[in-house]
Amino acid sequence: MVVSSQTDAVEQAREAACDDEAFLRAVWPGLVRLGRLLTGSPQRGEDLAQEAILGMLRNAPVAEARAYLRRSIINLSINDGRREVRERRHMRSVRAEVVPPPEVDELWPLVVALPARQRVVLVLRYYEDLSEAEIARVMGCRPGTVKSLAARALAALRQELDS
Repeated sequence: MVVSSQTDAVEQAREAACDDEAFLRAVWPGLVRLGRLLTGSPQRGEDLAQEAILGMLRNAPVAEARAYLRRSIINLSINDGRREVRERRHMRSVRAEVVPPPEVDELWPLVVALPARQRVVLVLRYYEDLSEAEIARVMGCRPGTVKSLAARALAALRQELDS
């Protein structure tokens, strides 16, 4: 009967989330956009948003659902990047070209080339319009770390543009 109690817990979580269906409808476009910006793929952006919401529904109620969902998408995208590195290392496969989202400009290839944490800071700051304190809360670090990551990322972008 352990399966039954787990199923009941999942059902209760789903019911609680359904009560707040308006919240999920309101945050869905932003979650998909964040996932799309972090991965460069519209399809993977939707997958990340779905995975994040399902993860939230499986767990106990979350106090700051929006921050939890953002952090989940960031973690999932970083894990995707790690998986891609392992696959390239072991399989030596040719990666298909990713179609950038329409809101991406000519800087996007340079942003994608940045280390994951620097890219996350730039996307959250300039595409999601979050403050340094909000980014620090989402990433689970101090605001000074956010400032440092942003400064390094912008310096790397400037260096690439100047060369």
